[in-house]
This record gives sequence, structure tokens and C-alpha cells, in this order.
Amino acid sequence: MEKSTFSPLYVILRERLVSMRMARGLSQRELADRLGRERSFVARVELGERRLDVVEFYWYCKACGRDAARVAKGLMKEFSRRSARRPGPH
Repeated sequence: MEKSTFSPLYVILRERLVSMRMARGLSQRELADRLGRERSFVARVELGERRLDVVEFYWYCKACGRDAARVAKGLMKEFSRRSARRPGPH
């Protein structure tokens, strides 16, 4: 199994996180303030240098004004679509 951080599916997750933040009109610094973290935390997550666990994902979504369950459901659908097109183990 490959490391998830470097997988095409993790790229989709990172892109979704960035688009959620931007759709809310938040800078990385503003989101970091909402999370009670430093700006570099948000930057590292968005660059794929830092992984999010499920609790952090929930907080990230909430700070962006999104329902984490809905975001996760959308991601799972996208992951399934992408994985179906990709040969080899998923």
C-alpha cells in the first residue's frame, strides 16, 4: 500500500480543503486563527506536508462553515469514481 499523502486521492482531499477555505473567503491565516493554530499548520496541510486525522478534518470543515459528514460523503463518491478508473490495487 502506498503512503496516502502522496496518492492521487489525497490530492483530491487537499484540493477540497483549499476550495472550502477559499469559497468561505478565508486566508490561511484567518482559517488558522479559527482553528487556534499557526498559519504554517494550514499551509502544511494544504501542501500535503502534514496529514489531518478525522478529528482535525471535522474541525477544519467546521471552521470553513461546512458539514464534515457532507464533505466526507462527497469525497468518498469522488474517491470511488477515481479509483474505478485506476488500474491496480485501490
